[in-house]
Amino acid sequence: MPDTPPSLDSVQLRAYFALMEVAGLLRHAVEQQLREVGDLSYVQFQLLARLGLDSSTGSERMTDLADGVVYSRSGLTYQAGLLEKADLVTRTPSPDDERAVTVTITDAGRALLAKVLPGHTEVISRQLFQPLSRTDAKALADLLSPVRDHMRAAPPRSAAPRRRRR
Repeated sequence: MPDTPPSLDSVQLRAYFALMEVAGLLRHAVEQQLREVGDLSYVQFQLLARLGLDSSTGSERMTDLADGVVYSRSGLTYQAGLLEKADLVTRTPSPDDERAVTVTITDAGRALLAKVLPGHTEVISRQLFQPLSRTDAKALADLLSPVRDHMRAAPPRSAAPRRRRR
């Protein structure tokens, strides 16, 4: 007989459902702002932000982007294709690995990122941080960081074997 999975107590369930509701409400508000101001999906914004804000070169390998934004490889390929058609990124073969593709943000991508970022940060500030004190915000970061690190300790999604369709 298989082991019975551990159950969640009422405190854990309350925390879980509160986190899921907050994440859903925040994502909805952010997506609305990104669509209105930049005609971007949340994933497209994540890609542009990782390339334009987090990468010193403005470039990243597709698999690293997929792992970073926690998105499927095929879904990311589709989103990067849409961004490339809009001249917001370019895709080229990776100089380090002939099987890999490198995505680079363009000047137009940087300009669009600069256009949507002020409203994006305003939504986050209003929705997430307005009801919290500075101490609360630090506590939230301190609570979520080890959870994120624990979840990220597993092998990246790009290292997982692909399932074959039958």
